[in-house]
Amino acid sequence: MTLRSFTFSMNLPCPAKATSAALKALRHRLGESSAMQNGADTSAATECKRWTRRKEARPAELLEAALDVFVAKGFASTRLDDIAAKAGVSKGTLYLYYRSKEALLKAVVQQNIVPIVANAQQLADQYSGPSADLFRLLILGWWQQFGNTKLSGIPKLLVGEANNFPELAQYYHDQVIQPAHQLMGSVIARGIAAGEFAPCEIPTTVHVLFAPMVMLSLWHHSFGPCCPDNLDPIAYLNRYLTLTLTALSHPNQKLIPDSAGVESGQC
Repeated sequence: MTLRSFTFSMNLPCPAKATSAALKALRHRLGESSAMQNGADTSAATECKRWTRRKEARPAELLEAALDVFVAKGFASTRLDDIAAKAGVSKGTLYLYYRSKEALLKAVVQQNIVPIVANAQQLADQYSGPSADLFRLLILGWWQQFGNTKLSGIPKLLVGEANNFPELAQYYHDQVIQPAHQLMGSVIARGIAAGEFAPCEIPTTVHVLFAPMVMLSLWHHSFGPCCPDNLDPIAYLNRYLTLTLTALSHPNQKLIPDSAGVESGQC
């Protein structure tokens, strides 16, 4: 018996076959490892994208929480801890985006209220119809986008605390009140130039026209929730539009009837 035949008669594996089996096993293990690694990479990439989206959405979430707390508690009584708790984040996370209550309130105004005035100005610039119609559209837009939302709690907050926080009051005046007054003044001037409105002293008229709108916002966030004789904002705005356009209109102009005013379905 030769050494070769003796070796195989002992049922020992053939070296070539053993090597082939080992290579297959190695390839199998490498394939599994690669699949696991690819799965891990995909999972990590998905989590990274989710975290990135969350990070991008975080400022808006913080501002939403800040608005809720400011309207509910007022500016002076609000703490950053209250806003962080409302947003479901730590105070440290809040500090990454906004370093103070003042910065938060300014951001709320800048992101939510300033664009409303800018969009109204764009509408006025592009509108070619009668000035009375434009005035109605602007008032309806104010109610739908501002007066009938929690944003209307900001004027109440500032009216009540302007003396204690004059910098914030000045900021709101410069960013919101002044541009809105300029817009309203331009609509009145447009109507006068077209012979639709009677001549008047525009700056004072603008203040008079804004006062009832401010009052409606204040009532909505003060006496409104607790008084049994609650003010109906729809009826209020219809009466406001009728009285205002009657006062502004030139004697030769025919007014649009009340039916073109605010309706419950529109708000």
